[in-house]
Amino acid sequence: MAKYTVTVHTHNIVTATTMNNIFIKLVGEKGESKRTWLTSLKGVFYQGTGSREFNMVCLSSLGTLVLIELDKQPLPLFLQDAWFPSKVVVTTPEGDTCQFPIYHWIMDKEVHLFRKGTAKRLCDETNHLATYSREMEMKMRTEQYCWDTYKEGFPGSMKADNPLDLPSKVQFSFTKATQFLFTAFLVSYSVGSLICCNRTVISDYAQEHWKEDQFFGYQYLNSSNPMLIRRCSKLPANFPVTEEMVKSSLRGSSSLLRELQELGNIFLLDYKNLDGLKANVINMKKQYMAAPLVLLYRTPDDKLMPIAIQLKQKPGDDNPIFLPTDSEYDWLLAKIFVRSADLQEHQLNVHLLRTHLLAEVFAVALLRNIPMVHPLYKLLIPHTCYTLQINLLAWAFLIADEGVFTKFAASGGEWKIEILRRSVASLTYSSLCVPEDITARGLESVPNNYYRDDGLKLWDIIHRFVEGVICFYYKNDSEVREDQELQNWIKDIFDHGFLAQECTGIPKSFSTVPEVVKFVTVVIFTCSGQHSAVNSGQYDYGGWMPNTPISLQQPPPTTKGQSTERTMLKTLPDVGTTAQGTSTMWLLSKQSSDFVGLGQYPEEHFNEVPPCRMIQKFQTELKVFSETVNARNSGLPLPYTYMDPAVVENSVAI
Repeated sequence: MAKYTVTVHTHNIVTATTMNNIFIKLVGEKGESKRTWLTSLKGVFYQGTGSREFNMVCLSSLGTLVLIELDKQPLPLFLQDAWFPSKVVVTTPEGDTCQFPIYHWIMDKEVHLFRKGTAKRLCDETNHLATYSREMEMKMRTEQYCWDTYKEGFPGSMKADNPLDLPSKVQFSFTKATQFLFTAFLVSYSVGSLICCNRTVISDYAQEHWKEDQFFGYQYLNSSNPMLIRRCSKLPANFPVTEEMVKSSLRGSSSLLRELQELGNIFLLDYKNLDGLKANVINMKKQYMAAPLVLLYRTPDDKLMPIAIQLKQKPGDDNPIFLPTDSEYDWLLAKIFVRSADLQEHQLNVHLLRTHLLAEVFAVALLRNIPMVHPLYKLLIPHTCYTLQINLLAWAFLIADEGVFTKFAASGGEWKIEILRRSVASLTYSSLCVPEDITARGLESVPNNYYRDDGLKLWDIIHRFVEGVICFYYKNDSEVREDQELQNWIKDIFDHGFLAQECTGIPKSFSTVPEVVKFVTVVIFTCSGQHSAVNSGQYDYGGWMPNTPISLQQPPPTTKGQSTERTMLKTLPDVGTTAQGTSTMWLLSKQSSDFVGLGQYPEEHFNEVPPCRMIQKFQTELKVFSETVNARNSGLPLPYTYMDPAVVENSVAI
């Protein structure tokens, strides 16, 4: 007789408990056990109560265990309920311990197959039962996770009309759903009190300093949109700034040409994505937005100051270049139009497209092509948590016809789709790789650029971790080329995420181990650090509306000397629009109570010792980095926390 000890763990989340009968079958290379009812005096499988242990006896050893079969049957007169087991651990007669990760809702009477936690690629499989299990899993997944698209020319998305259409595995937890709906209710019905009561250190600072040139320039390095600024060595042909215009801003110590070509102290913001588009109509009133060009100057004391602003792309007599030497309200109003344009560019391109929509592409491709037992699934599944549902909600409540952004943002009307298409057309692989992007934009030596400093450090930590895990499972390049599941994953991303456009630089196949390491690093960084960098500070910098207006009610000025305080106040959005925009920023910046930080792996998918040790090392490095960030921030008037690992979420979940 062969005795097996089976320990069943129910996940510690609300509603994970089941009152149904649970049955299990062990399947080994030498045979299988009887289907066994797991019963004892302990009764119900409760969530968060640790585990329940059972003994099973077989006539002889089953050999190396390959998989387990689980099914759940309701008691007489009871309804079928939902159960979320986390794992099953089996101790064999030979003294081996086999762990079977589950982390899967079981909601029906069907038999579900689960493999051991040891990561295996398809080419590693030697058992026909294991291969069959893999095939059945992927057949089910490709039926559950289907590609769709929001609009032609957009990255692919998950085919679902509402959150209830999503597989239960990827839906919000009860805690997350309850908190999200409650917060959304507050935003919808209590916006005035929210705006008054919710303040942060940075929103207070913005309220006090929003008119200042120094704060204006600082935001392009460290606020919610640090992605537009780039070094300028030659003025664009459509931005005819002259030496005489900026002479006083350069403090007479240098020439514009020398600052551009030799010293590298001139930087450009170009909002060409917004050019030629009509602004929204809000409450039956026409709105306005600009497509500015802005020059920023790094001063000898390392401040980044605006020195010239042109509010439209085409130069002309009705499109003056505004300067710091102009009247107070001419200059201030020009900056207000730039800050409003920045909100449009940030929300649609930098935030929505480059984090949310890409994260959805990565998630759907993973779930369609990579089985649970594959090392890539184990590595990336934490970085897909809640992404599919949050994106459905984003379209429904923000981007749809009655969404907040559609109704209340300057770019929220019919032209938001065109802005997104332009953004997709400019999307490149190198721009998603932080080291390459920083170099391409010439930001290597700009002082006080904490997005760059923390982003490069976080990228490096993630890259080393990914390299360790990937190189543990792929010993050489030929193993990468032979892994068809891996190749299917990147091909799906290339075809559906980047529309099969080779000009993006996105690989359509992998040939080497370093290629895999680099791309997986992009996936993890995009879903965690990058999303945090462009999302978490929205309320900090947008909570004081004049600093980041969601829309503007007057057209950009076409002449100088006409703007007054009254002009500015008439240009800013009305109270209702302001309330909707500000409260939405607060909602999007609010951390969930079931937040899972970067580097945390609450689901134990990895079984082998080396990757588990790599996770521990990864967590240690992140903790040390967090301490470094906190030490630096203690000496700053404005702390930069958005890439502090302690506040970076594992996935795009808000």
